[in-house]
Amino acid sequence: MNIQDGSSPGNPDKQTADANAHDTQEPLRSFYNLMKDKQTADTNTFGSTSVPTDSSHSQKLLPREEELSEAHSLVNAVFLEMEKGLVGQPTIAKRLFMALICGGHVLLEGLPGLAKTTSIRILGEICQLEFKRIQFTPDLMPADITGTEIFHHQSGEFHIKKGPIFCNLLLADEINRAPSKVQAALLEAMQERQVTISGQEFSLAAPFLVLATQNPIDQEGTYSLPEAQLDRFLFKLKMGYGTLDNEVEIMKRVHAGLWHTIRPVISTEKIHSLSKLAARVHVSDAVRRYMASLVFATRYPSEYGLEALSPLITCGASPRASLALESTARSQAIFDKRGFVTPSDVKEVARDVLEHRMILSYEAQADNVNCDDLIEKILATVPVP
Repeated sequence: MNIQDGSSPGNPDKQTADANAHDTQEPLRSFYNLMKDKQTADTNTFGSTSVPTDSSHSQKLLPREEELSEAHSLVNAVFLEMEKGLVGQPTIAKRLFMALICGGHVLLEGLPGLAKTTSIRILGEICQLEFKRIQFTPDLMPADITGTEIFHHQSGEFHIKKGPIFCNLLLADEINRAPSKVQAALLEAMQERQVTISGQEFSLAAPFLVLATQNPIDQEGTYSLPEAQLDRFLFKLKMGYGTLDNEVEIMKRVHAGLWHTIRPVISTEKIHSLSKLAARVHVSDAVRRYMASLVFATRYPSEYGLEALSPLITCGASPRASLALESTARSQAIFDKRGFVTPSDVKEVARDVLEHRMILSYEAQADNVNCDDLIEKILATVPVP
């Protein structure tokens, strides 16, 4: 429907009556036409490069072009600095910064020596955020993370000593080597954004991101994270080996000391501004339904023509997955300098959002089927709006 022609839906008699109505009814017709055009745009304009039609009030809330340009410049500056220390790992750099904007946490799985610690340390330097590291071991206690109450003999009083969790960026190195009670203490703080020490509640810093790492080898003496706890992570990323050229470039950069040239390019205030800007990105009802359909396809594959997947999935993704898809797709739109989300944004983040939220059956494990294969089939089958 064309807003500018002022045409009104309905039969010819209704259009004639509208045309002869009193001038005071004109604003009502205009509002009606705007709302109808908004519904049409929400349904049909995802392949275009223009911002979907919306009411004048909503357009004021959408990101402006100058805001998107500034955000795009900041994001590119962050990625450019991260590339100095993360050679051949562009996806890891993008997902870490995206999680920081979305207020989520990341579970990173990779072999030793692949710059897992370096990645979060570099992010802290670039964003001027406080970074701390905890090496998880079997004898670690919850108080070693959150803090405890200490008695001072000089004053005769108890004082709170805060733990290393009170920072902006926390590296939980080899989280699966600590017992479940320690894992639970960390994951509770991740969810609630606060900790309780001796009955007193303390809020955590903002922004706050936990990068928990796991080693896929040497599993003896480890405590696997329960599936319910895995769901609390925004992303689960896998860091693999780079190419031969990447390896040579790493050697050159270490020898030249390029890691020492990494500079801060964004402040905490700018990170908060990016988070607020992402929250204003337009998400149509059709795209939101597409996100939910991807999640539902992991629970009820047969309803989406994926009957072969039903015996392979014991438990599908939770509603947290739908929320994570929307928040990360908004950030992806900001990265691409757009004020609205398209299905391609959803596809870009879907694999890292959904993989750790699905529980495979014994049949799937016996057939060496992994979650990546199933997600690819779901993305290829669920209709795109």
